[in-house]
Order: sequence, then structure tokens, then C-alpha cells
Amino acid sequence: MRRFVLVIAAAAALMIPQLPATAATPSAEVSVSEVDLAGPAISTVRVTVTNKSTANLGKLSVAFRGPVGWTVSPETQAVKETVRPGRSVTVAFQIRVPEQREGFTIRTFTATATYAGGEAVGTRVQRSGTPLPNLAAAYNNVGVTSEADPAKGDFDGDGNSFSAEKLAGAGVAPGSTVTALGANFTWPDVPAGTKDNVIAAGQTFAYSGQGSKLVLLGSAAGQSAVGTVKVWYSDGTTASGSVGFPNWSFQDAGAHGATLAISTQGRNTPAGYANAEYQYRFFAHSIPLDPAKTVELITLPANGGLHVFGVALA
Repeated sequence: MRRFVLVIAAAAALMIPQLPATAATPSAEVSVSEVDLAGPAISTVRVTVTNKSTANLGKLSVAFRGPVGWTVSPETQAVKETVRPGRSVTVAFQIRVPEQREGFTIRTFTATATYAGGEAVGTRVQRSGTPLPNLAAAYNNVGVTSEADPAKGDFDGDGNSFSAEKLAGAGVAPGSTVTALGANFTWPDVPAGTKDNVIAAGQTFAYSGQGSKLVLLGSAAGQSAVGTVKVWYSDGTTASGSVGFPNWSFQDAGAHGATLAISTQGRNTPAGYANAEYQYRFFAHSIPLDPAKTVELITLPANGGLHVFGVALA
């Protein structure tokens, strides 16, 4: 009887299908060489793909791109040979570098390696010039004037501006604290009739701190004041998000996802205080951040309708 059971068990074992061994998953690391930014010129950029797995990298293709408008040749290259584990292959690209513009710039270059079973991406971020030291260094517009001397203002392109007296009545004065969306702002500490805000045009300035969100305080001339703000962390990574402000008077206060922060009656025109029957307002808008990382730089959107009076972390 025992012999019969053993024979059946052995036969059953032979009938169980054997699963094939799990194949190693290919993986790669991509690095981009430094780019010579002294344009106008054609620079050679080398992209290196390293096999970081125990499997071969086959059917490898490498694509490279630079900032918008920069021509790369070729855009994609196929690698004929198989890259064995631990080995690397380097592919060269030509990129047309334009004449270097004045001021601070951040350029991002991206290479993508596609292979059988996966994809890997490598980036290089290069800076040139020096960023502005703070938001105040970017002030380029007079948004607040006194009712006794309104002609210096031009918030909306027609010579109109906020009234300093009406702002004071709302508790807002040069150097005072304004709280919105959990952030504390210092109102521009400058006299009425002087530059006190930034018409957003992609300016980058230094800002250090940590928080779960970046909050912008401002208003808008026009009804399409929306753009992307970008945060650069000290470890080289970034965060970005869309922000927008409604028109300072004639648009819903929640447009573009904004939150009303300050409201005043009337405005200053070149001829004096007027339009007391209307509200003229400031708003706050935020983007989420990684609270464990330290903010190093902020790049404002490029939308001339956006007027930024303050930035803060919360």
C-alpha cells in the first residue's frame, strides 16, 4: 500500500508544470555632459547611457532636447550594439546655442533613453548670470498712489492705480503685514507713487525657506492673467503650478482659483480719485510645495497682466 502511494505522489509531482525563471528587468542611468552656453555657436553635447541592471539593453534609442526654440541635430539616434550589464555607451548631439541674453537664466537639457523593456531620463540644469536678490529688486510698476498725486501711477496701462488712503483704511500700509491663505506678507515698504509691484515677465529671484505651499499676493489688469510659477529647491529639483489673479475690479473674485485678500473702494485716475462705487481688489493664489525641501529660487510667470506685490511660504 505504501509503495502505491509513493508512486502516485511521484507521478503527480512530474505533472506539475515548472515555472520559468524570472528574467532580469533592464534599467539604465542617463547623464548629459555640460553644454557650452557661449553663443551664438553650435555645441556638441554627449549623452551617456549606463546599464545599471544584470540584463542586456537592447533596441536602444536616445533622444535629446534643449530649451524651446533651440535646434538639436539629430533629435534621436538609434544605438546598434547591445549594452551589456555595467557597460556604457555615449552618443553625441549638436545643439545650436543662441546668443546669450543678459541677466539670469536657467536652461534645462533633457535626454531620454528608450530600450526594450523600459525607459530612462536624464537632465542637466545650467545657470548663467546672477538671479535678482529678492522680489523688490524686480519692481517695475507703480500700482499705488496717493489721492493728492495720482499721476505717477499706471497699474492698468491707462494711468489708473490703487488709492494709498483707501488701502490704509483697510489696514494696509507700507511695511505692514497682510495675511492670506495662511501666509504672512510684508506689504511693499515703499512710498506711494514709487515702484511697488512686479509685472510678471519670467523674472527669477532668490528666496529661502521651507513650507507646504508658495503663496503669491497681487492683482491683475485684464481678465486672462494666468501663468506658471516655478520654484527651484536647493537640491536642484523643482516644483511648478498655475497661478492667476482676477481683474482688479470687473471679474469674479474666485476666477482662476484665486482668493480675495484685500478690497478697497474706488481708485485713483490721472485726474484724481474716482469710481467710489466699485471695489478694487487684491488676491492670493498658491501652489503646493514639498515641506521637507528648501526653496532657493522663484521664477514668476510670463504674463504681463499679472501684478505681483508679494510672495510668502505657508
